[in-house]
Amino acid sequence: MPRSLSKGRTFVYMLPWREQDLLKVGYSRQPLVRMRTLHRRFFDVFDLERGLLLETERLAQARQIERDIIVRHATQRSPAPLTVPDEAAGYSEWFRGICPEVTALLHDAAAREGFALHSLRDWLRQWFGSQGDGLYEWSLRMLEAIEYEAFNVPPEWQRGEAARSLRYVMDACEAVGLPLADLFPDGALAWRHGL
Repeated sequence: MPRSLSKGRTFVYMLPWREQDLLKVGYSRQPLVRMRTLHRRFFDVFDLERGLLLETERLAQARQIERDIIVRHATQRSPAPLTVPDEAAGYSEWFRGICPEVTALLHDAAAREGFALHSLRDWLRQWFGSQGDGLYEWSLRMLEAIEYEAFNVPPEWQRGEAARSLRYVMDACEAVGLPLADLFPDGALAWRHGL
């Protein structure tokens, strides 16, 4: 049977901001994509240790849990940090001072409904770790693009996209505790060390 939009794994996320008593709640089928829309270097601004992902079986379940949090804590709403793009902010979903309450609510929902509850760091470590072979091959292509640009493109036309992408992915893997030597070729490790 075709999969409908209302069925299938959906995550309720709780993303505590590292520097403040502030958090973002919401739901997404692709939490990594959502985090990147909030901040490109999400692993630098969100507290990966305290962050949580509750894995539901249906979109409606995730929506209801998110709605419960929003309604219950309406008076603790807060503006999004200035570094979050306006189009990604989700203005009704930022809160101050409720991290313990939302953590408890997600633990209760997981126990009551039998949903998997993931620490953000563990989920990201597993996701990036599962990309191992692909990351290795992709990083070789990025190194080729970096070298090509350095030797064949005039400095004023160089954009550095491949270098930014490779640095970003290696930084993300390091932030979640993955050993870079297990995922990236020696050339990528030497390139990063030489930055």
